Amino acid sequence: MIVLLGVVVVILGFVTRRNPVLVVGVAGIVTGLLGKMSPPEVLAAFGRSFADSRSVTVFAIVLPVIGLLERYGLREQARHLIGRLGRLSAGRFLTVYLLVRQVTAAFGLNSIGGPAQTVRPLVAPMAEAAAERSAGAKLPDRLREKVRSYSASADTVGVFFGEDCFIAIGSILLITGFVNSTYQQHIEPTQLALWAIPLAVCAFVIHGARLLLLDRQLEREMALAAAEHDLPLPEGADK
Repeated sequence: MIVLLGVVVVILGFVTRRNPVLVVGVAGIVTGLLGKMSPPEVLAAFGRSFADSRSVTVFAIVLPVIGLLERYGLREQARHLIGRLGRLSAGRFLTVYLLVRQVTAAFGLNSIGGPAQTVRPLVAPMAEAAAERSAGAKLPDRLREKVRSYSASADTVGVFFGEDCFIAIGSILLITGFVNSTYQQHIEPTQLALWAIPLAVCAFVIHGARLLLLDRQLEREMALAAAEHDLPLPEGADK
């Protein structure tokens, strides 16, 4: 039981708002030493864990590339491109992106999207540009953040419900492995993937409807913001 003191280290570190990487690293060292591992063995365990999950650190390569692209005008070019498409509103654009994200995730192509590599530098600026073109005015900060949140939701919902249609995804293999070994059943990954298709369709219909309603919400809130801006000042107020 004394080995579980590493969990206490994690809790204390997060409560005191320390650096998460430092907290997890210290907790791992404490757990290893309490488990009667020598310092070289603890270091070797860290090395093996890093090698086994090295795909998690891909962001260290992706983020600098995104930063360079944004510095040289990626966001501006994305906004310019979407501004040239006259009939494409923010809701319609995000609905199309939701469909593309679901279809690609269903074929196991999860890496083509994501909040860091796609939503922030491309999808959100394009949705903002579409909303501003439809409204004919610049979005207030509050509505701009709302469009960004809907952009992130389109990516998240699309990949979450689309990836289960791919038989080689980790969640499908985990479910089939657990059920088959624990309950002595025989479930094939293809069975779960087929049952995930109706759920993905329902997710697209429901969230796609929410995305299409975003245009009306933005139009209404932009009208309210314009009305509030044009209200006359009360008597006695400084002009």
